Parts: sequence; C-alpha cells; structure tokens
Amino acid sequence: MSFLVRSEPRTKRTLPSLHVAGLYFSFGIYINTHAHSFFVSPSQCYGGMRVRSCLPAWISTADDSEISLPEIQKSFPKLFASDNSRSPEMLGSLSTSGETSCDSGLQSSLSLQTLPSVPSLQKLSPEALNLSVSHLCVATLKPRPVHINCLAVSADSLYAASGYQIHVFDLKNYAHLDAFNTDDSSSGSVKSLAFCDGKIFTSHQNGKIRVWQMTISKRHQLVATLPTVNDRLRHFMLPKNYVSVRRHKKRLWIDHADAVSGLSVSDGFICSVSWDKCFKIWRASDLRCLESVKAHQDAVNAVAISGNGIIYTGSADCRIKVWAKASGEKRHTVVATLEKHKSAVNALALTGDGSILFSGACDRSILVWEREDSANHMVVTGALRGHSKAILCLISVSDLLLSGSADRTVRIWQHGSDGRYCCLSVLEGHEKPVKALVAVSDGESKVAGAIRVFSGSLDGEIKVWQVSVSSHYGPLTPIF
Repeated sequence: MSFLVRSEPRTKRTLPSLHVAGLYFSFGIYINTHAHSFFVSPSQCYGGMRVRSCLPAWISTADDSEISLPEIQKSFPKLFASDNSRSPEMLGSLSTSGETSCDSGLQSSLSLQTLPSVPSLQKLSPEALNLSVSHLCVATLKPRPVHINCLAVSADSLYAASGYQIHVFDLKNYAHLDAFNTDDSSSGSVKSLAFCDGKIFTSHQNGKIRVWQMTISKRHQLVATLPTVNDRLRHFMLPKNYVSVRRHKKRLWIDHADAVSGLSVSDGFICSVSWDKCFKIWRASDLRCLESVKAHQDAVNAVAISGNGIIYTGSADCRIKVWAKASGEKRHTVVATLEKHKSAVNALALTGDGSILFSGACDRSILVWEREDSANHMVVTGALRGHSKAILCLISVSDLLLSGSADRTVRIWQHGSDGRYCCLSVLEGHEKPVKALVAVSDGESKVAGAIRVFSGSLDGEIKVWQVSVSSHYGPLTPIF
C-alpha cells in the first residue's frame, strides 16, 4: 500500500483526498489502492457523520492484502476521532449489520438521520399485495479470488469483471466459456461493461475504454482502445483541443483523465462517466469521441440514459444532473439538478419507460424520483429504507427494483399502487459488500414471474438466486 500526497485543483473543496478501499475522502492523504470504486467526502459520508462511522471494517490494498481498521486508526488517529455529539451505542449500531427483516426499524432510523424530510415509501407488505415470495441460492461462481466489480448479460452469456480480468459464463449451466484481458494488468480494475453494435465495451481504472469482439472460435479479441489512434491524430495538432486536467498538465479533450466509472448505451452511442468529473459521448460505428462535458464538481460515479436520450449522472458532489440535447444542437446541456442526497451518489436506475428514477447513495437511502406532468425533470417522492450501509448498485426490472449494499445484502422491492413500495425479500450470503447486480428471466422455472438474480461481491463470488413472486389469486404476468 502506498501513501501519496495528492494536490487537487482549487474548487469548492480544495483539500487533497483519501482513497480507501474505493472510497474517496477529502482529508489530505491519498491511499493508493485498486479496490471497488465509489466516492464519498467526509462531510457527506452518512450525512455529515465522522469517518469512523462510515469506513468499512476492511481496507483493501493494491496487492489484495487486507489491513484492519484499527491499524488505519492507529496511523491516522485524528481522522478517526470520535464524535462527542453521538453516543457510543449509536456509533456501535452504525458499524454492525442490522436485522434482515424488510421492515426493520433500525435501518430506517439510520437513514432518517440523514434524510429526515424525505418520507418513507415502503408502506406495504407482501401480504397486503397478496404476494408469495420465495428465493433460493442455486449456484455460486468464483472466477478468481478478487473482487467482482460489475456484471452484464448478453445473449446467453454472463460477463463478470473480476479485478482487471473479464470472465464469461454460460447462463444455462454456468460453465466457464472464456476469460479475456488476462495478460494486461496495467489497465487496472474493470469498472463497467456495455454492449453495442456487436462490440463489447469495457471501462478501466486507467481512464481508457477497450473495445472487444467475439471471434468465430467464441473468443474475445481486442480491436481498439478509446480514444483511438485515428481520433488522436485528428485532434492533436490544434492547441484548442487540449484542456487542463491539473496544474501544468494538459490532455486532449477526448481523453479521460481518471478512472472511467460507468458506461451506458443508447441508439448506437456510448456515454462514459469518469472520476475526472466529466462525461463523454462516443459513436459506436466509428469509435469517435463526439462530445465531452464537465458535468460535476466531484467524481461522477453513475450514469443512466432514458429511451428518449435524456442522460442522468450521479456524483460524489451529492447531486444528480439531468442532461438533454436540444433539437439542432451538438452538445448536451444541463436541464435540471436533483439535490436531495446528503452523501455521494453511487448508483442510478430507470424504469423501462423512464418515468421513475432510482438513486442510491452512501446515506443508506434509495430515493425515488418521478416525472412531474408539467416539467421535463424529476421530483423526489420518497425514500426506500432498509439497508444499513451504503447503496452500491441498483437495477430496475419491470415493477421490481433490486438494490445491493455495503451491508452485504440484496433487497428486492415491488412497486405497488399509489406510489407505495414493498420490500419483498432480502438475499443474504455474501461476506463482503455487494457491488454488482443483473437479472434475467428464469425460463427453466415452472413458476410464472420467476427470475434469476446474479449478485457480485467484493468477496470475489457471484451468487445465483432463483426468485419467484406469485399471487394468491393466480400466477403473475411474466416479468420479462
């Protein structure tokens, strides 16, 4: 583990930063690791609590060894000073896993501490909806003993990013089909996966996006790295194509200056977001970078795109921004800023019709945003509470929402009537935070409405869950 002093450009927060196990704190020390990636700031962590209550009990290092929290506390005693305004009992409750029941009052009260003005929406029970829910872990995949960063599904294959490698599994029998990017660890951890025009796009810790294609022999071959050489040659001559990324250092505007944390695809275009506070738009057909936008005042952790091309970005600056391109314009402009979270936004998910946005943050809450009839942007309608630690990933499947958390659980939420929600089930079994989720229809199940959920964790495992939701009045309409 290396300790580096990192100087940041002067912004609203001018202090250097501490990066611990993928967490980003503005303290003045930067711990260089390659663990999972999401950002927080000290005043934002769990809504202004001291860092002692929001740091995980493990700190991953570059060589995948672990050091305990007491060791870090011993090295940086002032950073872990106790908050006298909170009782020892309260601090103790924050660092332990809560009850597993969906209506646990402890987890809800923890979230209410940071977002007391946002009403809770989980007011229904499965019984009130006349639903019967069952879940079973049917398989565990462990490609290698390194944290799982992201999961994605294409055709009949499951793609899993494990450290800097990508592993491919058959969805039918979970056989290991292929592994690629296995010989080059210089790219750092794979942060995101996306599919477009028959190509596989992977984003990396080193700020690059790699493009892969499947060969006739079902192997994956690297075909390009973004930005491409042709794109660089097109821009490098003109001084106007260079932007300052830090003091006395410039880059081409087509380059990401930090880890690319997320990818999203829409109509043949790829949107990439980065810890360099920007997002970029790439055309899949010729792999050209068309646009670069300075989006936030801090690292961008998540991106989601609606069917009509509206882009949502979530950042460590606690904000979600809404971007659109006016007719005839070449650049996206911000049309709304959604401010309700009190800590870093780590995950975003949209319903199929784009009418509801879900956002997960380090404040333990999932906020629900719905579109106003008289406006093009979203307003918060309430929060889903139950997780006892940071929300790390979200996916929306029909009228279900699945959330993965640093509390090592996956929760399944059902959208009921009148904007109310029900926590259907809590999936437990991981030994470390759940970083990635994906779901597919379970065609082998005889129960209508059954799905298979894949959860990837920092414990290096992918768990396969068979989840069935049925009605007391008869079978449900298939989810997919």
